[in-house]
Amino acid sequence: MASHHPIMTKDELVAFLDREFPQIHAGGRSYFVDDIGPLSARMRMEYHDRHLRPGGTISGPAMMTLADLALYAAILAHVGPVALAVTTSLNFNFLRKPEPRALIADCRLLKLGKRLAVGEVSIFSEGNPDVVCHATGTYSIPA
Repeated sequence: MASHHPIMTKDELVAFLDREFPQIHAGGRSYFVDDIGPLSARMRMEYHDRHLRPGGTISGPAMMTLADLALYAAILAHVGPVALAVTTSLNFNFLRKPEPRALIADCRLLKLGKRLAVGEVSIFSEGNPDVVCHATGTYSIPA
């Protein structure tokens, strides 16, 4: 079974993501790993025009990307640099309109097994405790 404490540092995780997934920074860096902890990760998505939908609010796909990336980061921090870990399911509840500022994603792993990891992500507008989006997801971890 995987460790309940991170085995990758924040810097190691960021270096891995930059190396294996440089496309997430196309158009400039807007996703940041803020913290890694026991069965958890915190990520930030900077507010930028490319994340907006008509009407000027942050789009659902931008929030979905942030949630999936936070889940992936939390899992990798605990199992190591496994590029082929893949999302098998994601469920999203959009609860309120995000404010025009950076979004914070708090991820908590609920199960971290040898082959599957399950987690939840709560997304907030920076500086506001109200959840704007809640996601749950499952990842398959290769042997």
